Amino acid sequence: MHEPSLREMVLVVDDAAETLTLLTDALDEAGMTAMVALDGTSALRVAKRLPPDLILLDAVMPGIDGFETCRRLKAEPSLGDVPVIFMTGLSETEHIVRGLEAGGVDYVTKPLAVEELVARIRVHLATARTARSARAALDASGRHLMAVDGAGRVLWLTPRAQALVSADGAARVLPEDLRDWLATAIGPQAVAGLADGRRDAVSLSLAAAGPVTVCWVGRIGADEFLLRLMPEEPDDLPPDLFQPYRLTGRELQVLGWIAKGKSNRDAAEILGLSTRTVDKHLEGIYAKLGVENRTAAAALVLTLLGRAAG
Repeated sequence: MHEPSLREMVLVVDDAAETLTLLTDALDEAGMTAMVALDGTSALRVAKRLPPDLILLDAVMPGIDGFETCRRLKAEPSLGDVPVIFMTGLSETEHIVRGLEAGGVDYVTKPLAVEELVARIRVHLATARTARSARAALDASGRHLMAVDGAGRVLWLTPRAQALVSADGAARVLPEDLRDWLATAIGPQAVAGLADGRRDAVSLSLAAAGPVTVCWVGRIGADEFLLRLMPEEPDDLPPDLFQPYRLTGRELQVLGWIAKGKSNRDAAEILGLSTRTVDKHLEGIYAKLGVENRTAAAALVLTLLGRAAG
């Protein structure tokens, strides 16, 4: 006997009872679970208590309108990734733009074409599932990555990137100079590779990590752009000082980061190597230095640097 599949939850927010009835019946028939709210305040309370997989949101409601409700929903960490589809009788371009700017992914007008709406819901649910899976893979990879929208608002960060920016109050908007750089990277003049006048990286100073290089990775959504954070390299170890040990250039780089207290995984991320490659380099470094572990290697580096400075 097969276990029943988990039904996806859709929060329907509308002050019209007939619309709520129509949509809850349609969603139930489509194999989804509907939650309802009659206004923006109730929607925020329900969504924070039990985050839905998707939200159908009326744009025009008493009290907090749908646009402001959407902005407040998107400001909640647990709800920022939940797709929002606006429903309204307003079809003017300015209202469509307002809905998209507020964080909506789609816009349907009343009277609702239920079959079409259910089809759109399925598409956005599938897209959200794919995005969550991709993000989970990035999280597991240990990369320092963040996604931002075109206005420079931070949409999400991998755990390692979060750790880098944590002491800066986990800012939800990029600094002004980075927003200007981002606008150049995604502007109409930007093309594959480096566009004229565009830099693919820029420096940022973080309280938690010091100087960090922010690298452009690419567009991953209609208004979602992936950036990579890389702690900037320290001064290279002087090759002459380590010449007797016959270390290669790459081994000196690895040793320099290990002496700074970085883990093998951190060194791999910074140098653009696999952790296994760093492990192999360290085996060679230990043998050449005549030490048994990273602590002894770091101590030897500090001793040699101290003698050279004295």
